[in-house]
Amino acid sequence: MQSVLCTVAKWVAFLAGAGALAMAQSYQVVSVTNGGTISGTVKWAGPPAPKLEVAINKDAEICDPESHKTRNLERLIVGPDGGVANAIVYLKDVTSGKAMDLPAPRRTLDQKHCRYEPHIMLVPQSEALSMKSSDHVLHTVHSDGAASFNLAFPFTDHVTTQSVSTAGLINLKCNGGHSWMNAEVMVVSHPYYAVTGEDGRFELTDVPPGDYQIVAWHEGWSVQGKENALDVFSQKPTQRIIFSDPKTWVQSVTVRPGAAATVKFVISQK
Repeated sequence: MQSVLCTVAKWVAFLAGAGALAMAQSYQVVSVTNGGTISGTVKWAGPPAPKLEVAINKDAEICDPESHKTRNLERLIVGPDGGVANAIVYLKDVTSGKAMDLPAPRRTLDQKHCRYEPHIMLVPQSEALSMKSSDHVLHTVHSDGAASFNLAFPFTDHVTTQSVSTAGLINLKCNGGHSWMNAEVMVVSHPYYAVTGEDGRFELTDVPPGDYQIVAWHEGWSVQGKENALDVFSQKPTQRIIFSDPKTWVQSVTVRPGAAATVKFVISQK
């Protein structure tokens, strides 16, 4: 019950607080002439970022070939210069602009050494998320949020596609006993989204001139507790960490014809 309530609460919070992810808007592709560029960074401030690690307790020969014994949950990655990786930066309430051109690597999921790669994905609304497994072990991809499915991957390198028709957030996890596996898919209705690299940098190109609200979104790193889970293959119980809701930061930005604008986000534990 706790798991169900947490999932419902997380989804309600997303709808209320991140409706800016173009849930209800239609987007029109137009010719963008003399568009501008928005670039910038998402940086960490304050005390060192918390590290979240869990024990590798299943299929260690596949999941932990270097015998680290634990796995970083990848919920918060801060580079040496303070750049925050895996933040999604996007323009709010955009109704028209360039055609969809999201990077292909962000639209394809692999299961490798019992982790989802990439950890953050961007998939255009009404297109397909492609998934495969590089591991010689049985995985599942279980989702909740804007799409609900539970797919098994018994064979390596076999590509499965899943259509995602509703804009919003999809949470991914493994029900095959690899309780540390987690990733997020943002299904988007316009192309003005970017995911920060380890240096915290992002860039949005061919933006129609105008005034905008720009948002930095992060999946969140605070732990709320644990939930009971079940390995659907062995039928053995396990536990999975429950995280707090995603976090967002908003700024205003003006894009002038053919010009570059810069935005800097600073985030912290608070």
